[in-house]
Amino acid sequence: MRSFDELLMDATTMHRGCACPGQVLGVRMAMLGCQLLGIDNPTQGKRLIIYVEIDRCMADAIAAVTGCRLGKRTLKHMDYGKCACTFVDTLNGRAVRISARDDAREHVWSYVPPGIDKDAAQREAYKTMPEDELFVVQEVRVNIPDHDRPGRPVSRVVCAICGEGINDRREVQVNGLVLCRACAHGSYYHLIGSLLPENSKHDESKLETISSLERNAFLRSA
Repeated sequence: MRSFDELLMDATTMHRGCACPGQVLGVRMAMLGCQLLGIDNPTQGKRLIIYVEIDRCMADAIAAVTGCRLGKRTLKHMDYGKCACTFVDTLNGRAVRISARDDAREHVWSYVPPGIDKDAAQREAYKTMPEDELFVVQEVRVNIPDHDRPGRPVSRVVCAICGEGINDRREVQVNGLVLCRACAHGSYYHLIGSLLPENSKHDESKLETISSLERNAFLRSA
């Protein structure tokens, strides 16, 4: 594996050359995870799958070191808000979860000279702090179903409401209908209208389908 300084440079390049403590943690975390699994060149192939538990700079640094990407289906985001990730070797099923110790911040000033700001102190201290002071490492088991692995989609269906395609068994069944999760449980966006004229008919059809489902639900509950 390449040196820490080279890998940190790759990570900071993704952020226009700006380095932060999270990037340092991410680079060291990725290097340690690969080392523990015996993966010397993680950017080759799709052997390594990583679950990141936060959507901050640390996640970008891990992607830069390992080459794992959402589009390759080798990087998974678990929205836990934790500075942690799990590395899975798909060849043998071994997995390690590495989390940043919250109390590492208390030891920062033992590794840097006084007089520098907090952000710079953390960034520099995390470069040299021993792994056992910086991380908690656990051996874990991760069951990865076929529809979550890299490769071509294992299934594709169409939502009965919005008419959009759904890949890899992300659909749900509601009252006998195949629906996407957004239509079944509510989406993160609110539909205002279409910006392309031909799409307006599709929106009207979707609203009619929703009204029909609401009427059926009302009749069943009556």
